[in-house]
Amino acid sequence: MLSNKCPNCDKGHIYEEKNIYFNFRKPKMNKSCSHCGFAFEKEPGFFFGAMYVSYALGIAEAVAVFIIGTFFFENTFDLKILPWIAITILSLSSFNMRMARIIWIYLLKGV
Repeated sequence: MLSNKCPNCDKGHIYEEKNIYFNFRKPKMNKSCSHCGFAFEKEPGFFFGAMYVSYALGIAEAVAVFIIGTFFFENTFDLKILPWIAITILSLSSFNMRMARIIWIYLLKGV
């Protein structure tokens, strides 16, 4: 999944860009795999489910920042950690969107 490769043949690319991880432009997906012809978007609205995956990634990142932040703050729940959580979620939102779509394609590749 992290290699941006087709789930069917593992040779073609899902996204047109080489750097999909820290790219803040709108992602451009290929319609199908250039090697095996596997369609990445099965039907209109296929990626609505990827929103739930993106939400789960954001929650996991927020929990990770909270757990790491508890070592640096005096109180267990200090309101000073909220900006750090917000900065993390905002800075990784583009990464989350791309990874959520890749995860969604991999989850439903046989459907």
